[in-house]
Amino acid sequence: MSGQERAVDAEDVPSPAPSKGEVHLVHLYPKEMSIYGDLGNTRCLAARLRWHGYTAVVHDHHPGAPWPDRVHLVLGGGGQDSGQVRVQDDLDVHADRLRELARDGMPMLMICGMYQLFGKAFITVEGLRLPGLGILDVTTRGNAKRMIGPVLLETEVGTVVGYENHSGSTVLGEDQAPFGRVRYGSGNNAADGTEGARSHEVFGSYLHGPILPANPALADALIATAAKRATGDFVPGEVDDTFAVQAHQAQVTRLSPRSGRR
Repeated sequence: MSGQERAVDAEDVPSPAPSKGEVHLVHLYPKEMSIYGDLGNTRCLAARLRWHGYTAVVHDHHPGAPWPDRVHLVLGGGGQDSGQVRVQDDLDVHADRLRELARDGMPMLMICGMYQLFGKAFITVEGLRLPGLGILDVTTRGNAKRMIGPVLLETEVGTVVGYENHSGSTVLGEDQAPFGRVRYGSGNNAADGTEGARSHEVFGSYLHGPILPANPALADALIATAAKRATGDFVPGEVDDTFAVQAHQAQVTRLSPRSGRR
């Protein structure tokens, strides 16, 4: 096992039950594009996979590194404009691969900066245009005003909570579905009531927090798709989500009385 690949089960007391199989996660650019705690999404998925009875193997993909032989789920996080520039060349190298995986139904979660790079283009405040992968039909333009604060969404996987902190204003293409509809917060652009984008099993969002620990239903939706790709089926385990549900509901309760978007 290379230094960039780690079986997460080794960090904890192993379950007496045999593993249901290995699920391989790729975290794109954890140094350059994970400055807002989005590494917590990878850790959350690895922990939940273990609780469901699977072995999680995490591959940290850095610029210039070879692509792993086995991949069942891909994650990316937020970063500054400079971080996006640093990963651009490597992203170009793997662009066709990622587009094909997306078309094939690979589950992916891209947050903030990586969400922008999975779109058609990101134009920085200085006017530098960074071409995106075009997996999501969104275009983002940087601006001086930041959108910061808690967010409450309605999505296909239920109510989702999180925290946004971005200056990019994102517009969806005509046929692009959003990830969710904003009940509280700014979302993509503080104007049209949308947040994020979804195509096939690719989710893009501005929500940090990180997003997955307080939204176990979303985490398990990604896990189910990944486990089916890895083993042919998803057999859930008995997971105690008491604290996650309490954290989720506390944010829903706090934000629900506040109507409208900021």
